[in-house]
Amino acid sequence: MHDIFVVDDHPVMRRGYAALIGRESDLNLSGEASTAEEALEKIQEDEPDLVIVDISLEGMSGIELIKHLQSQHPDLPILVVSMHDETLYGERALHAGARGYVMKSEVDDVIIEAIRQVLQGGFYLTDHLNRKILLQYTGRGPQEGTTLEQLSDRELEVFELIGRGRSTRDIAESLHVSVKTVQSHRSRIKQKLAIDNITELTRRAVIWVQHQN
Repeated sequence: MHDIFVVDDHPVMRRGYAALIGRESDLNLSGEASTAEEALEKIQEDEPDLVIVDISLEGMSGIELIKHLQSQHPDLPILVVSMHDETLYGERALHAGARGYVMKSEVDDVIIEAIRQVLQGGFYLTDHLNRKILLQYTGRGPQEGTTLEQLSDRELEVFELIGRGRSTRDIAESLHVSVKTVQSHRSRIKQKLAIDNITELTRRAVIWVQHQN
């Protein structure tokens, strides 16, 4: 029996995982958490065989959670299941330490297949993400990333929170950094995206978040 731990801030999704995993005789949902902070505490106690992580969480992001888990539990397999575009987040998740990336829009059988493949020590990537990574490693991929791909993990996190209507102070509290640090991230985002003012930055961020949802 393999114990699976789920980190997702949507109760409906956690119930969905419980039903999905419950149908498999060799899989068991051993625990769940709605935030990264809660997950770090519970995983320390539960010692699951695999963790499913969403990218968008309240407070610490899924990418940052993966980095923390890899530091504390380097042998723990992590599978990302997210609504976010794999083109933008797939490689970030892998670099952070995840062993697979699946879109939430995939059918149940694909998610179960990904779980089993990662449990067996492998990686699970879609054909699209596999092809993109292969082209980059062979030098035949695009030399410049898309605009948002130029942002660092933390800058992308700040960009998303801006798009969700969070104030600079709220973002600082969520990320456990100073207001000045958030302002610095915001300035670098504007520079990388060639945006002149905060109003345009907010508009771009809101549109992007709406598109992701």
